[in-house]
Amino acid sequence: MPRFTLSNVTPNWFAAVMGTGIVANAAASQPFQFPGLRQGAIAVWLIACALLVFFTVASVIHWVRYPATARGHHLNPVMAHFYGAPPMAFLTVGAGTLLVGRDLIGLPAAVTVDWVLWSLGTAGGLVAAVIVPYLAFTRHENSADSAFGGWLMPVVPPMVSAATGALLLPYAAAGQARETLLAGCYAMFGLSLLASFVIIVQLWQRLAVHKVGAEGMVPTLWIVLGPLGQSVTAVNLLAGNASGAFGTSFDHSLMTFAILFGLPVLGFALMWFAIAAAITIRTARRGLPFSLTWWSFTFPVGTVVTGTAGLAAHTGLTAVAVLSAALFAFLVVAWAAVGVRTFRASTGFALAA
Repeated sequence: MPRFTLSNVTPNWFAAVMGTGIVANAAASQPFQFPGLRQGAIAVWLIACALLVFFTVASVIHWVRYPATARGHHLNPVMAHFYGAPPMAFLTVGAGTLLVGRDLIGLPAAVTVDWVLWSLGTAGGLVAAVIVPYLAFTRHENSADSAFGGWLMPVVPPMVSAATGALLLPYAAAGQARETLLAGCYAMFGLSLLASFVIIVQLWQRLAVHKVGAEGMVPTLWIVLGPLGQSVTAVNLLAGNASGAFGTSFDHSLMTFAILFGLPVLGFALMWFAIAAAITIRTARRGLPFSLTWWSFTFPVGTVVTGTAGLAAHTGLTAVAVLSAALFAFLVVAWAAVGVRTFRASTGFALAA
């Protein structure tokens, strides 16, 4: 993996923010809380905040000093899809501010920060969800075996907006404002869900016909867990925070939908988890080169953690709660391992290069 340089700040660096922020958010949602978990979540959230500020400032400097290089990223048929990472980084840190950051800065400030970051992330995510597929359809050169997990990156941000927007529902003014936010979140949920299903089918076909492909791209298979886990998280958070926006009877319907949708999708997510893990282990035995794609082991898994936590809360099933805790333990180990490898690979940031 090349060292970080201001001459080439690619959007996939924001995956480190996503992968770090989701650890804090997942910790806050865990059905089993224990001493020190909250404090650990705050510490990880602070790291995510620092990373978000760093990469945002670095990206701005990169665009100012190296505009030709910056403009070239969106024409790269692989890198362009990672323009979905910056919006999700903003959304993840914003949600963490409301979930755990409020312990440090207070609830009013946390709500304000989250509104700002959610608005920026949602706007950026909707732009990415339209522009990147447009470029893929009109400018990028793709072959029959080009589909990879990264194709999901630009269409997942609206799903993250739906899930994190649900946390803001109780703080939206009752009436039209809250109802519009709820409706908008469900619209973004549908936008992302349908687009993700189309891409997952293409990825499945590519794997079946053209097999796994390059070793370095294997970690991106884990990105499939992102829209799956985030969709389960979204429906459960929306149902739990609807706050009577459309009446109590409607709230009951949303909760029913959350459970009936969440459990089947969780089943598919666990199947894909097993497939991705088997392919990753098989590839690792032959040699799995380290790169930023390893952050795919973190955020997507984290969305399944938050999704199972929501299902555990709404179904009362101990088995789902235990599953959430087990996946959270996996997430923490993966985050620590990838974080250390990234730091080592990036030691000696060449900021002036």
